[in-house]
Amino acid sequence: MLFGDDHVKRYVETDGQEGHEWQGTTALILTTRGRQSGEPRSTPLIYQRHGDDYLVVASKGGADQPPAWYLNLLAAPQVEVQVLGDRFHALARTASPEEKPELWEIMLGAWPAYAGYQEKTSRDIPVVVLERT
Repeated sequence: MLFGDDHVKRYVETDGQEGHEWQGTTALILTTRGRQSGEPRSTPLIYQRHGDDYLVVASKGGADQPPAWYLNLLAAPQVEVQVLGDRFHALARTASPEEKPELWEIMLGAWPAYAGYQEKTSRDIPVVVLERT
């Protein structure tokens, strides 16, 4: 997570005028459903576009365990996304092994630290594709 709940609150309240630009890159808000609670869980994440889709990375800073938001979307792939003032439903999926190399390079361009995160863990860090529905 970037700034956690405060980041989400400012982003939503200002339609991304605060929080979209972050440390030289851009962030969106991803809302998943808690896989146990069913409650909405919103997370600010670095993103990039790929055609009509949005890309995010389930890095958790290179931790050996994936982030909770990723586990949530595996259980319930229908998610909500906010990019600036645009709020929409999306279907989340993990990039296939065939498409991941290209998408990983796009995300490295947005946040080069992802390369170091991957070096820290034996877990294959997923790129997630968010397809507007």
